[in-house]
Amino acid sequence: MTALLCWIALCCTTLGAQAQDSGLLQQILDELGGHTSVRAAFTQSRENPALAQPQVSRGQLLFVVGRGMLWQVDEPFRETLALTGGRTARVDEQGHAQPVRGGDRGVAQVSQMLQSMLSGKPEDALRQFDVQAEGSTARWTLHFTPRQERMARVLRRIDLDGDRFLQGIRVELQGGESTQIRFADTRDAGELSPLEKRALGMPP
Repeated sequence: MTALLCWIALCCTTLGAQAQDSGLLQQILDELGGHTSVRAAFTQSRENPALAQPQVSRGQLLFVVGRGMLWQVDEPFRETLALTGGRTARVDEQGHAQPVRGGDRGVAQVSQMLQSMLSGKPEDALRQFDVQAEGSTARWTLHFTPRQERMARVLRRIDLDGDRFLQGIRVELQGGESTQIRFADTRDAGELSPLEKRALGMPP
């Protein structure tokens, strides 16, 4: 899941942010909250001054309001994670989930943050940030800047952008490292498969 998830997890666990345009922010959240289940393809790229080439992974995301996310990595290796509330589990080919123990608290926390944002309920995501909303509901960007000096020494900013759906996340660290996730073919999820329901703990 790379550094992006860990840093958002570290910084975005509670909310109550001050937005430069609170009206636009609320409109964006209302739009995001209108989609109860979403599918998207993702490309995640991590850049580090110490690395000659970016580290890139690709896969599929399924988000269901009130249930959580399935994060399926296809490249460079295959792995499916179910992120449901504060729990992270690895999912096998039959849809059975085995809890992931140790070292994955950040993944669980970022799951909660993204679930809150995609549900249009930012209460669990923004308290430690000043937030600037730009654009319009047709094409918007949210800039998250840390308020606390200790956090700001490490984290430069987090940007979210989108339209009807969240389309991108970018995290920039003060040391020059950055991670970006771009979503493509984002759409309402439609009917879930039996495997997907089982992985998210939903009735068949």
